[in-house]
Amino acid sequence: MQTNTAISPEQTGAPAPSTVRPGLTEDGFLDGRLRILQPEKGFRAGIDSVFLAATIPCGPGETLFEAGIGAGVASLCLAARVKDIHITGVEISGRYSMIGQKNAVTNGFGSNIRFITGDVKEALRKDLAEWPQHGSFSHAFANPPFFDDNKITKSPTSLKAVANSFGPEDLELWVKVLATMVTLRGTVTFVHRAEALGRLLTAMEGRFGDIRIAPLHAREGMAATRVIVQGVKGTKGALQLLPGLILHTSGNQFTPEADAILRDGMAWRLR
Repeated sequence: MQTNTAISPEQTGAPAPSTVRPGLTEDGFLDGRLRILQPEKGFRAGIDSVFLAATIPCGPGETLFEAGIGAGVASLCLAARVKDIHITGVEISGRYSMIGQKNAVTNGFGSNIRFITGDVKEALRKDLAEWPQHGSFSHAFANPPFFDDNKITKSPTSLKAVANSFGPEDLELWVKVLATMVTLRGTVTFVHRAEALGRLLTAMEGRFGDIRIAPLHAREGMAATRVIVQGVKGTKGALQLLPGLILHTSGNQFTPEADAILRDGMAWRLR
């Protein structure tokens, strides 16, 4: 299960993509209901973003914050599932931000998703008028970069290098940003590598309670490679390890549970 591999039209049964500019691809999500442009080279959102969106416990009319919105895959999947929500996303790459804005408009969600081009850490500042007010969102979520700078070889593609480069202190910074942006008893949700679970929980300690951990298993009997972790700001509830979701059958097809999320846009309720 790769986080940088988008679901192709062939996987979803979507119609063939329309002509797009060189350097971009048009990928189908939610059985082709969403047509999303992404750079051909560089970070490419895939099924991790779809599963992340499925777990956000929001209702119509609520406001949400996404750190590292990229081309908008997670936010668009969420907007397609829940009516009349309003999402503000921060993206450090101007190119991704422009592509994401186009994706939002093309898919009919231009008034639901706002893109801010900037560094996630700037959300902690209070002197930037164009950034949203602290504590003003009901929910916040992120699919942070997965790789530590000292553990990988830099990608020759600059956009991918930015997306994949992640220092040891950065995960705690992203947790702090999401904690700052949500209101008391608002939820925060991350999708991350299973091996990073300890660091993620340490960063969330003292900020969130009632934490739910949902593992993602490529196949039955295999160790989880991804986890979705969701907490509630300012609560003391106990941590819960939930049953995992198995993605593929022995025949390499998606399981019915995974298929319902990936094709039908069903919610994956953690609470």
